[in-house]
Amino acid sequence: MRKKIKLDAFEQAIEDNAAAFVPVSPKEQTEIETIIAAANKTKNINIRISENDLTKVKQKSAEEGLPYQTLISSVIHKYISGKLIEENSVLKSLQLLRQ
Repeated sequence: MRKKIKLDAFEQAIEDNAAAFVPVSPKEQTEIETIIAAANKTKNINIRISENDLTKVKQKSAEEGLPYQTLISSVIHKYISGKLIEENSVLKSLQLLRQ
């Protein structure tokens, strides 16, 4: 007997649209792989951070359930991509909109 697998919404959307799949050319595949490889390339760095800040980062990362280096990398990525937002700014904007 085959075990039934429960798909999440994203996986189900892929399954539902599998018939519409169009393979890419070998050239496009190479370009895609190059882009992915460049995006996944990492570089080790050394930074100085106050002991107090590092302790707080480690506490936050433990709350989030991920390594602290991953949390720091995520914060940097969100900052440079313009996706890092300050919660107080968002709340203040919401208050102004409600007036």
